[in-house]
Amino acid sequence: METNRQKKIAGVLQKDLVDVLQGAAREGMKGVLISVTKVRVTSDLGEAKIFLSVFPSEKREQLLKGITSNTATIRHEMARRTKNQLRRMPQLLFYGDDSLDYIDSIDNALKGREDNPIENPDILNKRKKK
Repeated sequence: METNRQKKIAGVLQKDLVDVLQGAAREGMKGVLISVTKVRVTSDLGEAKIFLSVFPSEKREQLLKGITSNTATIRHEMARRTKNQLRRMPQLLFYGDDSLDYIDSIDNALKGREDNPIENPDILNKRKKK
């Protein structure tokens, strides 16, 4: 259960991260869209998990590596931007958000572009019984 404080900090981080990351993407990678889909802050406010959606999705891994290797710089810029709102900048952990790929695969399956799991149940991931 997230507290209001966690939600507020997540909102502040999300808003400023969009500016920082999109600015960096404009300089380094033309034609790539980055959106911050979710920010989750731990209860001790020491860590923020940031989920990024990247278009085109083929660039996701490359972009995540670049962002992860520049986390210290990004964190410093975020601290500068939020110094009046946050006492301490949490550690930033970046993750790729593949929910758009998932939605796209469902959409394609529904439109008949991919194998239909109802007609061919072998394409579904098998659940492991506990």
